[in-house]
Amino acid sequence: MQAVILSAGRGSRLLPLTQDMPKSIVPMANGTILDQQLAALAQAGIARAMVVVGYRADQIKRHLAARHLPIEVELRFNPFWAVASSIGSVWAARDVLHNPFCLMNGDSSFASAIIERAIAVPPRSVGLVVEPLGVPEEDDMLVRVDEGAVIRVSKSLATSYATHRSLGIIVGARDSGYGDALARVIGEADGYAAYHHDVISALAQTEPVEALVETSGDWIEIDRPDDILRWTARRGQ
Repeated sequence: MQAVILSAGRGSRLLPLTQDMPKSIVPMANGTILDQQLAALAQAGIARAMVVVGYRADQIKRHLAARHLPIEVELRFNPFWAVASSIGSVWAARDVLHNPFCLMNGDSSFASAIIERAIAVPPRSVGLVVEPLGVPEEDDMLVRVDEGAVIRVSKSLATSYATHRSLGIIVGARDSGYGDALARVIGEADGYAAYHHDVISALAQTEPVEALVETSGDWIEIDRPDDILRWTARRGQ
């Protein structure tokens, strides 16, 4: 299975920490976000990762070159990182998405067990890792799940309609419909501004997208400096 990590954006909400470096290599208590992601992927049994880079890509390259990496890593440059949303980074990696893949946001830290559970039972075609919504938080990517299937994904869903939040982890089977849905969404007017979750929402209208429900809570999206402190305290570091 091929992992794809979307790490091209600047991470402006994490300023001033990202003033001079990408979010994925901002120092944390136990290595950077990227370090922790690669370790989690390796522990889950995934041998290869493509890291899609953009903002200050040279720093990520130097960061990785200075480390003994737990898995094979390929850097893929997204030349449209400054003008396109996250869908641009997925488009840059589209050639590997016809094989089994595990795609994730580059700003989330998680326990390896979450990846292990996500890939243990292959989805029918594509699966999205979600957790029950509970109390909505700012910037949640909201999801509607019905009878185990993803129905809609959007930050703008009404909280009364949403049932789950996305962890930003997508798994796909060989020759899934994800690549075709990606081409449809990015090909629309202003498609470059779409989030990569819009691909899942579009795909769910034509074929089943499995909701891979995670209840451990052993993950965090790093958006703001306080998130780093919360994750460090949660992990006891």
